[in-house]
Amino acid sequence: QVQLVESGGGLVQAGGSLRLSCAASGRTFSSYAMGWFRQAPGKERECVAAISWSGGSTYYADAAKGRFTISRDNAKNTVYLQMNSLKPEDTAVYYCAAKYGSGNYYVRQYEYNYWGQGTQVTVSS
Repeated sequence: QVQLVESGGGLVQAGGSLRLSCAASGRTFSSYAMGWFRQAPGKERECVAAISWSGGSTYYADAAKGRFTISRDNAKNTVYLQMNSLKPEDTAVYYCAAKYGSGNYYVRQYEYNYWGQGTQVTVSS
């Protein structure tokens, strides 16, 4: 069982930056691949970035490439999403998710076993 708690969301102007954190409970965090998803009003939840259990493999959605960076600190049981050059279209609730397994990264919602409660990111123009 893993519990995930996101933090770091908020209101920022376009062009600004935010760093989201997701703290995981449990002692086997390094056994989980992690992902960041977002859901804007009226839209489906989408994977923004994902990272393998070791941190050696990462994935970014086209909208995130060059602006967002996913990373993890297994000693701190935490995964991060650094978001730079934010745009109004990045406004959404951001969720972190965990999937048990030693594979690569995962980008589909149904592949993940555990979800956080979400943190709101609002980017003003």
